[in-house]
Amino acid sequence: MTDLPLVSVVTPFYNTADFLRECIESVLAQTYPQFEYLLVDNQSTDGSAAIAAEYAQKDSRIRVIRNAKFVAQVPNYNGALRQVTPKARYVKVVLADDWIFPECLERMVAVGESYPTAAIISSYRLKGGEVCGSGIEWPTECISGRSISRLQLLEGRYVFGSPTTLLYRSDIVAKRDSFYSESSLHDDSDLCYEVLADADLGFVHQVLSFSRVGNGGTLSTIESYHWTLLGSYMTLRKFGPQFLSEEELASRIRPVRAEYLRILGESAVLGREPEFWRYHRRGLATVGEELPSRWALTPQIARAAIKTAVRPWWLRRERARLRRVIDGVGRSSPVGRGQ
Repeated sequence: MTDLPLVSVVTPFYNTADFLRECIESVLAQTYPQFEYLLVDNQSTDGSAAIAAEYAQKDSRIRVIRNAKFVAQVPNYNGALRQVTPKARYVKVVLADDWIFPECLERMVAVGESYPTAAIISSYRLKGGEVCGSGIEWPTECISGRSISRLQLLEGRYVFGSPTTLLYRSDIVAKRDSFYSESSLHDDSDLCYEVLADADLGFVHQVLSFSRVGNGGTLSTIESYHWTLLGSYMTLRKFGPQFLSEEELASRIRPVRAEYLRILGESAVLGREPEFWRYHRRGLATVGEELPSRWALTPQIARAAIKTAVRPWWLRRERARLRRVIDGVGRSSPVGRGQ
């Protein structure tokens, strides 16, 4: 056992009492024995801290750390990662409302040890009831970071998953004072593109993690904001020039931008709430762009107005759907993901 590389598993949490036991038990059920487990409490008030303390009393591999004050989501992640022991060779983040399958650490470490150039190891994941992460052909276990980045940018595939999906080599964590960018809307995927510009990606052809959906967490809150489309556009603007030729980038970004502007035009007709526009304004600012004015969106707004005139039921249906989403998030308890 002592010859096995040490993995530091990190779970930042805030008010995740509904899910924290399942998360912790999934880590303790690992077939891979050589790990420490850091549970970092972001000033929880719902009993999560007591749950963490209960498990720490039973298992010496667990350390519970409580933040001196409440911090935002990404600073909480970064602060938690600074607690990793220098002896660890790998770091595994497991978000507090997610969990991992029993062979997760064992299979990921095996790929990491087989391919020293792989700075990040990924796998298939279960997102709610959907298996995600396709894009790397069997039996390939290691692929150039530039190759997979190009494939994702050109074809829209996504093998990075969420932070729970990935295993990081500890030296890349130690190198970055703020491991995840605290100014980006898509800090976890930006990290992968930045690291993989000069490293390889390992991949396990097995479902090894579960990401919860629809639980009132951060992604649930912004689900109706078309964050994935904005993210696709921002990613192309940020990383397209690094990984794609000018012709490839122009060909790929044109339809993505057109679809994004269409959504903004429809959102104007739907009368989206100020938070929606603030979210998009903030996202575009990270790539040096301003939110288009209503005047600039005139063609898209006109098309959306025509759509409404021809299909009035569309407007009623979309407004009703948005009310359900917003009401549902409002009723949900504030959970997880380090908020």
